Amino acid sequence: MRVIRASAMGVCFGVRDALKITEIIEHPVQVTVYGELVHNPLVQNRMQQRGFKQSGERERRKAIPDTAAVLITAHGISQRRKAELLLAGKTLVDTTCPLVKKAHASAVRLRDQGYYLLVIGQPDHVEVQGITEDLYRFEVLPDAKAVKTYESDRLGIICQTTTPAALAKQVRAAVAQMNPHAEIKYIDTICQPTKDRQAAVEDLLDQVKTVVVVGGIHSNNTRQLAQRCRERGAVVHHIQSSEELNPRWFDGVDVVGLTAGTSTLPETIEAVYKTLGEMKSTAGAAERENSWHCYPHKIKRHERIDAA
Repeated sequence: MRVIRASAMGVCFGVRDALKITEIIEHPVQVTVYGELVHNPLVQNRMQQRGFKQSGERERRKAIPDTAAVLITAHGISQRRKAELLLAGKTLVDTTCPLVKKAHASAVRLRDQGYYLLVIGQPDHVEVQGITEDLYRFEVLPDAKAVKTYESDRLGIICQTTTPAALAKQVRAAVAQMNPHAEIKYIDTICQPTKDRQAAVEDLLDQVKTVVVVGGIHSNNTRQLAQRCRERGAVVHHIQSSEELNPRWFDGVDVVGLTAGTSTLPETIEAVYKTLGEMKSTAGAAERENSWHCYPHKIKRHERIDAA
């Protein structure tokens, strides 16, 4: 089985920089990670082993951590929430991705200009929640079906940074169609790493019919990659590590594609790549063994091929 890697996949610069910041923190036990640094269980386990405290994704919106320092994750939080933490005397270690900060700034700018905000994204995602906490007139649109006619004659549109470009285009078209009376201002806040990985998976799907997608089950950009593969008719296996691979998934598969979300570490990708190769070797040997026993009259043919 041949494994074809997507031309762009794995950790983006925002996640890479966030991880580097955590590595230089001298006293992790004095720091609470405000949610999940990135949606990657391997990263979370490593940080817990170092002594970092961690609040749950939902818990972080209700309680002030006990530690002196609070680490803001790559997904960011609202200015309102930052003010609450600072008022409580907390020291903030901010690892918010710069492109998430751009989305926050774009939303606030449209808010201040008097636009009714439409945020294309997942309502329950922490990035979206962080953006909308600083707004007072808004709606979150997960897809084009959620679009309706709005009373406002000024509509501002931004996106969760990991939104597929095709989905954003569909939602924008639906907004325009159902709101011909409104002035619509769109700011593209989809991050470039997301665009690169989505474009790479499109190229990959031109070459394969089976794809392994590596990344956290709670990672929005990873789920979007898997969803796009399904929409193109591919057989998709979304896993978090090489240990989850099942050899039976690849019976009769000659070539498989490999891609990964922006919070997936390089060593995780390499382990999956290696395991895929080893699995196929085992499967191939098993097939040869089965053909040997079931078709004894072909033994000499096998011997001539092996000798060649």
